[in-house]
Amino acid sequence: MEDLFAAMAKPLPVATEAPDGLKEYSVTEISAEIKRCVETRFNRIKVKGEIFGCKRADSGHYYLSLKDENAVISAVCWRGVASGLKFKPEDGLEVVAVGKITTFAGKSSYQLVIDQLEISGTGALLKLLEERKKQFAAEGLFDQAHKKKIPYLPQTIGVVTSASGAVIRDIIHRVRDRFPSHILLWPTPVQGEGAAEKVAAAVKGFNALPKGGKIARPDVIIVARGGGSLEDLWPFNEEVVIRTVYDSEIPIISAVGHETDTMLIDYVADVRAPTPTGAAEFAVPVKAELEASLATSQARLVNALHRYLINYKTIIDGLGRGIPNLNQILQDYYQRLDDRTERLKLSIRNVMQQKNSALQMVPLKAYYIMNLFEKNQENLKNLMLRLESVSVESVLRRGFAWVKDSKQKTVYSTDQAKASSVLEIRFADGAIKTKPVVKKNELQGDLFDC
Repeated sequence: MEDLFAAMAKPLPVATEAPDGLKEYSVTEISAEIKRCVETRFNRIKVKGEIFGCKRADSGHYYLSLKDENAVISAVCWRGVASGLKFKPEDGLEVVAVGKITTFAGKSSYQLVIDQLEISGTGALLKLLEERKKQFAAEGLFDQAHKKKIPYLPQTIGVVTSASGAVIRDIIHRVRDRFPSHILLWPTPVQGEGAAEKVAAAVKGFNALPKGGKIARPDVIIVARGGGSLEDLWPFNEEVVIRTVYDSEIPIISAVGHETDTMLIDYVADVRAPTPTGAAEFAVPVKAELEASLATSQARLVNALHRYLINYKTIIDGLGRGIPNLNQILQDYYQRLDDRTERLKLSIRNVMQQKNSALQMVPLKAYYIMNLFEKNQENLKNLMLRLESVSVESVLRRGFAWVKDSKQKTVYSTDQAKASSVLEIRFADGAIKTKPVVKKNELQGDLFDC
């Protein structure tokens, strides 16, 4: 920047000298002269600094500043250049920017127009990588409890990688060699501007496929790319990729770079493969080995069953030798059956004779029962006659009367009669009601006038 200020300090061409020896400029003229001077002197420079205040506009342009410990310079990276960057510009990255200095007369400012942008060595990237790793680990994105199990025999394998690279060919070849399965490719760029967003979109797209739909939903997803520099592999450290892989319902195998390369996606994925070929080996077993294992298991099962049958045949033969002759056993039971049959016939004949004798006794029992019925009927008749002789009607017919008070209770004494306002006297042929009138009889006591 010292060259810039030195250039600006040089005297400007003087066309017409004023009385004091200085040329007079308008604001527009001096701004244009400064712009010409700066852009001529600094039309191609390289600036090293730390990105500060980086923003991406909807148009795709990046607006940022580069700073060191003493100064700050504004910069812009147009969309055409930004789309070809190998990494996503963000605050804190130490970079080397190549471009030209231009001025903006409306604000009397200057800025660097970037046409190349590279990270200043791998140290800054590694520092940023370590910071992100700590952040995601603290959030639990790398926890083993979140890891999903890779299906043993996936019907469909989803692959997120470049369609033109050797990676997809290696995966297809390895899967076909081991256990031919359906492979579904979602082609994406694997480096440069926008690669991270497209990789994340591919993972989301596979998860969005409906189960049982026209397009088979993968049982496992492989995210892969070949080797490269840290800058080339940087999209697989971006936050959008890490969080999308964490949220995936489908198990994910990461296979980014060579065996010595470790990206943040390797920590969040369910399984990390050292290479894309290794990812294919994690995804499917070897069919020939399975067939051999099944054949071995089948042979062991047949041999075990054979030994089992031989063992039980030996046991049965031993038991058979201890069993007596079958014909002898049957003859004994035949004799027992004949004996039981004869005894049953004799029992039936005895029972029939007993029943016959009982039937012959029935007329005698009937005659006896008839005599007993007649005798009881005669006793019942005598009891009825005796009951009739002591009934109320029989007593009244013999000249007696039945006296009741006003409450229809029988009157048994003169005191009860005096206490009642009305007396009812019942005879054999009817009843009368009267009020008692008491007259004194010196000889016989109280009399009642009815």
